[in-house]
Amino acid sequence: MAQLTLSNPVFENLSNAESVGNLSSINVHLLGRRITCMTVPAMVDAMHSACMTDSRLTIGSYNVHSFNMSMIHPWFYNFFQTVEITMCDGVGILKAIEFMGLKLPFDYRVSYTALMPEVLKHCDRHGFSVYLLGAAQNHVDAACNNLSRHYPSLKVDGHHGFFSMQDSEQNEAVIEQINAANPDVLIVGMGNPRQEEWIRLYGDRLNANVIMLGGAVIKRFAGVTSDCPKWISDLGLEWLARLCLEPRRLGVRYLIGNSAFVLQVILAKAFSSSLIVEPLTSVQGRKISSFFHEAAKRNSLED
Repeated sequence: MAQLTLSNPVFENLSNAESVGNLSSINVHLLGRRITCMTVPAMVDAMHSACMTDSRLTIGSYNVHSFNMSMIHPWFYNFFQTVEITMCDGVGILKAIEFMGLKLPFDYRVSYTALMPEVLKHCDRHGFSVYLLGAAQNHVDAACNNLSRHYPSLKVDGHHGFFSMQDSEQNEAVIEQINAANPDVLIVGMGNPRQEEWIRLYGDRLNANVIMLGGAVIKRFAGVTSDCPKWISDLGLEWLARLCLEPRRLGVRYLIGNSAFVLQVILAKAFSSSLIVEPLTSVQGRKISSFFHEAAKRNSLED
C-alpha cells in the first residue's frame, strides 16, 4: 500500500476547518510532483502580495493532462518543480490524492473558471494591470473588449500567440511589447506544453509580477469557448464535455491520457509510493530586479 507522510498540524487544520478561509495551504507530492493546494482566496492574496512587493510569482496548474506532460517531458517536470505555485486544477488530481490515502476538501480544486473572475475583480478594484498573451489577435482584441466592459477600471492589453518560438526577432518583439506594458499580471494562454516552454525560456526577462499559465482562458474571455457548466465540472466530467465539443482534437488527450494517468496512480499505490504532505506557510516570490540582474549578467558573459 501507498504510504502517507502527513504532519499532525496539517491534518488537524484540514480536519477542523469549517470554511474556505480557514483551510491551510499545503503542498502535496503526488508521484513526486509538487501540487500546491490553495483556496481561491489564498491564491488571490498571494498574487496581491507579489504585486505589492514587486516580486515574481509564476502559477502553473496540474490537471490530468499537465500531469501526464510532466511524466513525458523531463523539462516540464523540472519547470513545474521550480515555479512558486502549481495549483490543483482538476477533480482527477483530487481523486488521485484521495486514492493514495488523503481526502481533501473540494475547495482545494481551483479551476480557472472559479479563479479568474476573482482575480479580475481584484485587479479592477486595486488598479492592477493585465496582459494577455496567446490565441489569435482577433480573439485577444475581443477578450480585451469584453474584460474592459465587465471591469471598467481594469487596464488590459494583449498580443497574439501565433509567433515562432524559434524566431529570435519575433520573440524579442513580444518580450518588448510585454515589458512596455509593464503588467502586474501576465496571462499566457498558448496551450501546454508550449506556454510552459516559452515561460521557461523567457520568463526571467519579463517585467510582470504574476505570470499565470492559462491554457484556453483567453478564448473564454473572448466568448469563443464557453465555460463548462458548474454541475458538470463539480462531478469531474469537464473533460467529457470538452471531448464532446472537440472530439478530434481532444480524443487522444482524454481517452488515452486519462487511462494512462489512472494506471500510473494504481501502480504507484501498488508499489508503495509515498504521498507526502507538507504545510505551505507562505508563498515567497523573487524580487523582479533580481531577474533582470541575472539576465544582464548572462548577457555579459555571452558577449
